[in-house]
Amino acid sequence: MPLGQRAGDKSDSRFSGMEVLDFPAGECLPAVLNQSLSSGFDFLLSPLVDPAYRPTPGAVLPVSASDLVLSPSQWSSHIVGKLSEWIDFDAEDEQLRLDSELTLKQEVAWASHLSLQACVLPVPKRSSCGNYARVVNQILQGLTNMQLWLRLPLEKSEPMDDDHDKVKNNDHMNEMEDSWELWNAFRLLCDHSSQLCVALDISSTLPSINSLERWFGEPVRAAILQTNAFLTNARGYPCLSKRHQKLLTGFFNHSVQVIISGRSKHDVSPVEGVLSGDENHTEGILIQHSLSPYLNYISYLYQRMDPLPEQERFEINYRDFLQSPLQPLMDNLEAQTYETFEKDIVKYTQQYQRAVAKALVDRVPDDAVSTTKTVLMVVGAGRGPLVRASLQAAEETGRKLKVYAVEKNPNAVITLHSLIKLEGWESMVTIISSDMRCWDAPEKADILVSELLGSFGDNELSPECLDGAQRFLKPDGISIPSSYTSFIQPITASKLHNDIKAHKDIAHFETSYVVKLHRIATLSPPQPVRPEFQFCVLDWLPLSDLVFTFTHPNCTANASNQRYTKLKFDMLPDIGSCLVHGKQLCI
Repeated sequence: MPLGQRAGDKSDSRFSGMEVLDFPAGECLPAVLNQSLSSGFDFLLSPLVDPAYRPTPGAVLPVSASDLVLSPSQWSSHIVGKLSEWIDFDAEDEQLRLDSELTLKQEVAWASHLSLQACVLPVPKRSSCGNYARVVNQILQGLTNMQLWLRLPLEKSEPMDDDHDKVKNNDHMNEMEDSWELWNAFRLLCDHSSQLCVALDISSTLPSINSLERWFGEPVRAAILQTNAFLTNARGYPCLSKRHQKLLTGFFNHSVQVIISGRSKHDVSPVEGVLSGDENHTEGILIQHSLSPYLNYISYLYQRMDPLPEQERFEINYRDFLQSPLQPLMDNLEAQTYETFEKDIVKYTQQYQRAVAKALVDRVPDDAVSTTKTVLMVVGAGRGPLVRASLQAAEETGRKLKVYAVEKNPNAVITLHSLIKLEGWESMVTIISSDMRCWDAPEKADILVSELLGSFGDNELSPECLDGAQRFLKPDGISIPSSYTSFIQPITASKLHNDIKAHKDIAHFETSYVVKLHRIATLSPPQPVRPEFQFCVLDWLPLSDLVFTFTHPNCTANASNQRYTKLKFDMLPDIGSCLVHGKQLCI
């Protein structure tokens, strides 16, 4: 069964597995699987072929079990294949390279026959893995539904302070490579295949925090947690360090599955009890397997996470989903789109209504309330949320208001007329069915209100439309918004890059997208920039972009919205090497 659901959490369940260390020959596999499932594990990472096998002409592949010992649903749901660990594609021995290539293709073919969802590729034997990647890339071209997970140790690129003594006493650690660099070289040679993913081996030591966070933007499917990574608490139960707990929490938030690997190092007698309040100990189910104490602790870590906020639960299906931004100036929006916008109570009530109220108080002193009527124009009125917010602000402040609602969408104008009649606002609101750029206003406005920023700040043609509409505004008039600034930040976003790459054309790479970003790694602190793209895919570090804040009204002579500048990003300390797939912007 899954690790469990957090309170109020409607996100995907997190699943846990167990690595089978011994070859489950013959009829052993069903028994091992049944024991694991009854102990709370969801799947097995199991060898598919006898580790002693080497290709010989005419020999039958010595698989762990016939495809008949498990049902098709069991193979696909509960078994992840572990491919032979002896294979070495970049060895100097030519026969070993040939045997490795033949064996890998045979095992992947067998896994496809079993309809497995994934197979784990063995850890590369050396940092130069060009031939390994070549063979895997050939195999990926013929795969349809199965993923290949490249197994990599989550090793340090640089030792932490508390590990310097270990480094001095261990020559191997001095030669340690950054696993991310190995992964990046491998996936580049495989052309960023969406079916090539990562399974990370987690041991007792971890890289720096910034180095770890790089992996949140990569297609990590499994965290293989070694039993030697666990500590022992006062009761003799396994627990993890604070850094390991934080890492696992991050993996849980990114739907990474946890696989427990290794021999049990904690002699815990089978017990049955209730969930403990001790963060380093949990007991709640009958322990049936030697690795069950480790699973119980991992389950406890997941279940004690804070529940997702209501807004996050609503948006979970939109995570990392590419959406082309709306362009209401070019296209007339539909009723359902307006309905979605109007649910944003914070924007209309807590922001726009408050801003209009402050503007009214600023322009009309208390002693002139009865004799002064403020002219307010809503340019791009839609179905009237800004009109409603403005009138509520007038009622709240006791100011008199005359409103012009300018809207080019004839369908939204129909709704506006119905709203005005329903609310009895005929004496206060005049509806103008026109493009704001073409309308000649009968009088100047004290306040100009709009929401043309869109998702990027300018994709709904602000500032251009507001520059054209500011001719309605009095010299001392107020524009809401009066200014806006966007912020740019380089990110790693492997999933989004692969989604765009699947279209196989340059047009999609140059399209600006609206994305609820989730599986990303931020590589540098954000910098203020001109609103342009929320996610634009690049294959290099973006050292330049358009940088500016827009202000309204803009009374500069010969004003232009074409600007250019450069930005230089300093990467986070100790992050190591990284690949920038794109950039995110927010206003």
